[in-house]
Amino acid sequence: MCGRFAITLPSDAMAQLFAAQPDNDLPEVPNYNVCPTTNIHVVVAGEAGARRLVAMRWGFLPRWYKATNAGPLLINARSETIAEKPAFRDAVRHRRALVVADGFYEWTKAQDGARDPWYIYPADRKPLVMAAVWQDWTGPEGETLRCCAIVTTAANERIATVHHRMPVVLASDDWPLWLGEAGHGAAVLMRAAPEDALDMYRVDRAVNSNRASGPRLIDPLQV
Repeated sequence: MCGRFAITLPSDAMAQLFAAQPDNDLPEVPNYNVCPTTNIHVVVAGEAGARRLVAMRWGFLPRWYKATNAGPLLINARSETIAEKPAFRDAVRHRRALVVADGFYEWTKAQDGARDPWYIYPADRKPLVMAAVWQDWTGPEGETLRCCAIVTTAANERIATVHHRMPVVLASDDWPLWLGEAGHGAAVLMRAAPEDALDMYRVDRAVNSNRASGPRLIDPLQV
């Protein structure tokens, strides 16, 4: 799963990384505690092959929702069932996207019953690029909200020591296929990253609060 993440890469650097045209209403960075229902940076395929860097609500809204809180909060989409689930099956065929981060958080349960957070990040310290799906949701008053979910898969053995799910991580060579620029066959990309692709360490429990902020959230825990 992916329920919280950190992003420090400036918007103009993101646009350059993905050769994408940035929108004007992108979220502020850095943000060391990106939470569901907030706007995040998302890369989509544009017209005539031109990519766009846009803002989207993190939390997918199926078309039948009558309000943003009309059903479960869908921040992740399971790769194993995404093609069959009514909420996601059209999006995974026609509206795939990329979400960039520095790293993401997962939690284990401590002996005292509290949750111990871990920060998981690319071993090479390059940007973490996660597979996503998106759509435009239309509300009861005719308002349109662009929203997305991050695609997850079964964790590799190393990440499974912390959590049994992980986001689908895409290498740069895979971006065109996931975005639909390189034809069909993106399903082969929905797999766990190699064991050595990601590293992790414990961080302070301060990040357990969705109101926490600042670079200290990703500092290694001193024990």
